[in-house]
Amino acid sequence: MAEKTVVQLQKEVDEHIGQFKEGYFSPLAMMARLTEELGELAREINHYYGEKPKKKTEKEKTVNEEIGDVLFVLICLANSLNIDLQQAHDMVMEKFRTRDKDRWTKK
Repeated sequence: MAEKTVVQLQKEVDEHIGQFKEGYFSPLAMMARLTEELGELAREINHYYGEKPKKKTEKEKTVNEEIGDVLFVLICLANSLNIDLQQAHDMVMEKFRTRDKDRWTKK
């Protein structure tokens, strides 16, 4: 599978959602959904790396799958608010390169 840019990811999600009359959920509904997906990711992390083993009756999911769910909903939220995730990422990285440049011990 070919690598995709953030722009391509946002376009792919927008094309997928665009085929449905309902379109994107409201920002508040998507925030609730993002919170739900983060909870599912936290549960999987706890099963794999924490002290709480998965029950035999629980469906097998992976951390990879849950991170994918979080990413999808995050892209939906960004798209619905007309946020360019590449631009948002670049802005945050610049902040870390300047404000936090001496915060951590460099290798």
